[in-house]
Amino acid sequence: MNRKILVIEDNPMVVKSLEFKLKKDGYDVVVAEDGRTAMKLLSEGHFDLILTDLMLPFISGNEIIEFIKTEYPNIPVIVLSTSTQEDIITEAFTLGVDDFITKPFSPNELSLRVKRTLAKV
Repeated sequence: MNRKILVIEDNPMVVKSLEFKLKKDGYDVVVAEDGRTAMKLLSEGHFDLILTDLMLPFISGNEIIEFIKTEYPNIPVIVLSTSTQEDIITEAFTLGVDDFITKPFSPNELSLRVKRTLAKV
């Protein structure tokens, strides 16, 4: 059975590249384009990994991370963000994320980090 990844991202170009690479690597990919949709999908199904942006419509990435770490503490979270601000990165790790990838990123880097994170689960 393939590992299932929830991608929470509102940029269609980033979604396309993530979907393409992750599916090519053999993962099942489900996409939420905003925080509300992500919360709904989380309540309806099981995910092995979550990739999320921080700047999202309706519900912020940090709110989603807090929710995931409270309700589903065993699901690893990787943040994808354009932010290089140390305080934002530090806050994400304080909330319990497993990794932080700065956009733009290489598809191979993403692939390696996803594989490494899932190997720990």
